[in-house]
Amino acid sequence: MLHEPAVKTEKDASSDWKAKLGIKLFWLYCVIYTTFVGIAVFSTQTMKKPVLAGVNLAIVFGMALIIFAIILGLIYNYVCTKKEDEMNGKKENA
Repeated sequence: MLHEPAVKTEKDASSDWKAKLGIKLFWLYCVIYTTFVGIAVFSTQTMKKPVLAGVNLAIVFGMALIIFAIILGLIYNYVCTKKEDEMNGKKENA
């Protein structure tokens, strides 16, 4: 018995563009994460300092990294959806 997708899919004209954007956002995140790790390894005293309502830099920076990753994902989804619509010839309903 052959199981096929329920929906026929078309070629995504924007897949190369989306891949390049994804790689750029990945490297942006890597630079910020590397900064976090660098501070944690080479300046542990800095990570212990309270920076926001008595919470130390390690916790604040770590939580900021998580929130930043979520924001990057939302930005990626939004921008890619717009690019897909543009490159696949779909018009926005006004």
